[in-house]
Amino acid sequence: MRMGYAGRGLTYLAVAGISLFAIWNGGAAQGTTATMEVLSESAAGLIALGLIVVGMAAYGLWRWVDAWNDLECYGSDLKGMIARCGMVVTGAIHGVVAGVAALVMFGSGGQGGGIPAFVARVLALPMGWIVVLGAGALTLGAGLYYVAKGARATYREHLMSNVFTRNWDWALRGGVVAQAIVIGLIGGFLIGAGLSGHAGGTGGVERAFEFLDEQPFGKALVVVVCLGLLGFAFFCFVNAAYRIVPRVAGDGFETLAAAVRRGHDRLRQEM
Repeated sequence: MRMGYAGRGLTYLAVAGISLFAIWNGGAAQGTTATMEVLSESAAGLIALGLIVVGMAAYGLWRWVDAWNDLECYGSDLKGMIARCGMVVTGAIHGVVAGVAALVMFGSGGQGGGIPAFVARVLALPMGWIVVLGAGALTLGAGLYYVAKGARATYREHLMSNVFTRNWDWALRGGVVAQAIVIGLIGGFLIGAGLSGHAGGTGGVERAFEFLDEQPFGKALVVVVCLGLLGFAFFCFVNAAYRIVPRVAGDGFETLAAAVRRGHDRLRQEM
């Protein structure tokens, strides 16, 4: 779990950091695969890429183990099973990202046409548009879930309370919301492809950056989202250090959510 969150954080740190550097030098923000290709051009970058491979594979494995054993106590009712199925899908996605990073390390990245080519192949299948539309709806739903997670700060339930997490809670919330924006846009692209039957407008993080850049004050929007993704990288690193697994956590600690509630109760009593 901790290796997985660290690897996930390193991935977003690389994407956001390289994108901001490119924008500063007059270029465009980079997607995940393009970022990995930049990393593969130097020895230090290859080390980082190797860490990403291990970390993303570990995160995928953690999601599967978590879902199978219900380590975060979601339960076996309908809501809990939906959450656990979502973990399985998330684990598979991060496993694919680990595979892409490994291919880039060995000089095979960028082949196959990426997301648009894959979506085009699905659309060519009988009733393929329904599959793409469903995938888009699920991805958009995941984006809305992250919006709620950031707005309601439910992530606090799985973080240990200490001076660090209490002082930097604002950055954690901003990072989750930035991730929600990117995921929601990717889901919207898939829904558009399912409705239109054309895959050309689909894509991942890079396509989301391109869409934002096309809007009024687009460059500023991209910079804000990149800064937010730095916040999400920070969120991942904090989870690597302080995340609580309810099934095995034991007693003797306080969650960040409990500490915040206690602080609010004390303020109400003082008023």
